[in-house]
Amino acid sequence: MAVAAAAPAQAADRRAAAFQDVLQCRTVTEAAARLSCYDAAAGRMDEAESRGDIVVIDRAQASAAHRQAFGLQLPSLAFVTRALKPEEVDSIDGVVSAAHQDVNGRWTMSLADGASWRQISGQVNRDPQRGSKVKIRKGTLGSFLMNIDGQPAIKVHRDQ
Repeated sequence: MAVAAAAPAQAADRRAAAFQDVLQCRTVTEAAARLSCYDAAAGRMDEAESRGDIVVIDRAQASAAHRQAFGLQLPSLAFVTRALKPEEVDSIDGVVSAAHQDVNGRWTMSLADGASWRQISGQVNRDPQRGSKVKIRKGTLGSFLMNIDGQPAIKVHRDQ
């Protein structure tokens, strides 16, 4: 019984106070008092958002933020990934806008979204070129794997 009661309290702890205030208004039973509660809480939430104390984003914005940050070593993106489906968190699709090889024959590919990925290991059978389709997914131990135009995956690292 104590576990069940703790779960809603833990969920509330993860929410911003200004948002939690709005949710608390649902418990007010008298209509005029509930409306007054909502008006005041919505005002506080608007002020908190204007000051930058809270950030409100929708699923599309979360997906765009996650895509832009995919592969970068950043602090937790739990606030973004909580809004996404698991498959949206573990891989991305992209299109090569430019590709070049270094002196060791390893590829660096710039994607249409501005991300730059460098080949770490593996074999590329057909050279990537502008317009090549790539799929990048999380590997083990923080690594990333890229398939270029359906070829076997190579290990890559995000540079920017």
